[in-house]
Amino acid sequence: MGKRRCVPPLEPKLAAGCCGVKKPKLSAGGTHGHGSQSTAVPGSTLSPLPRPNGTANVTKNLVVTAEMCCYCFDVLYCHLYGFPQPRLPRFTNDPYPLFVTWKTGRDKRLRGCIGTFSAMNLHSGLREYTLTSALKDSRFPPLTREELPKLFCSVSLLTNFEDASDYLDWEVGVHGIRIEFINEKGVKRTATYLPEVAKEQDWDQIQTIDSLLRKGGFKAPITSEFRKTIKLTRYRSEKVTISYAEYIASRQHCFQNGTLHAPPLYNHYS
Repeated sequence: MGKRRCVPPLEPKLAAGCCGVKKPKLSAGGTHGHGSQSTAVPGSTLSPLPRPNGTANVTKNLVVTAEMCCYCFDVLYCHLYGFPQPRLPRFTNDPYPLFVTWKTGRDKRLRGCIGTFSAMNLHSGLREYTLTSALKDSRFPPLTREELPKLFCSVSLLTNFEDASDYLDWEVGVHGIRIEFINEKGVKRTATYLPEVAKEQDWDQIQTIDSLLRKGGFKAPITSEFRKTIKLTRYRSEKVTISYAEYIASRQHCFQNGTLHAPPLYNHYS
């Protein structure tokens, strides 16, 4: 069994794509310099939100909530429409490693996914990685206003980090994995897949490892001997996903004059 750590070891703060390629992160205050206040509408209330994915029969108290995804939508919406950024939300501001994922359309095609293994306070972390994943994922062009109605937002909080005994010491559909390896040029590289990736792709462990090596930039032939040199960290995540339609339903009290794209307002954030 692996050695458990509550959080990853201290390391420089790096942004990472969920499909294994490190991504540039926004500098502090970089692209969302709209301030932090907005006008409130008296008397409005927050509509009920769906339960976190797969938690209907789970008694464990999860940290992740659908309101976190709504906050990500708020941040992206305000950025795209040039409104002041929302006030700080009411959910916990405890530090967690986190990822924000955007998917689009009925088939939920990946549209952006970036996060960090460095624990960040959730308010600033979600705000930062909302915009990083939406605008700075080098695999995709930046998200636009026109795409908003088709979007799904997922927030993943990473937990239960463990040093695996070898590259097979993890379970598909249960663990996310982060690998460290030395590429053919002698350079150390890292790459990660969130827990759902291998299961969604119907990969076994070897297929997942080999795909992750390629995503991490390894170009040489992959042998069983090379796989044994990989340092693997496994982890779990709490994940919640909501659609733009669910976001709109939770914020509908904030929209005026029957206009769908009126600015969201935030008196429920104090």
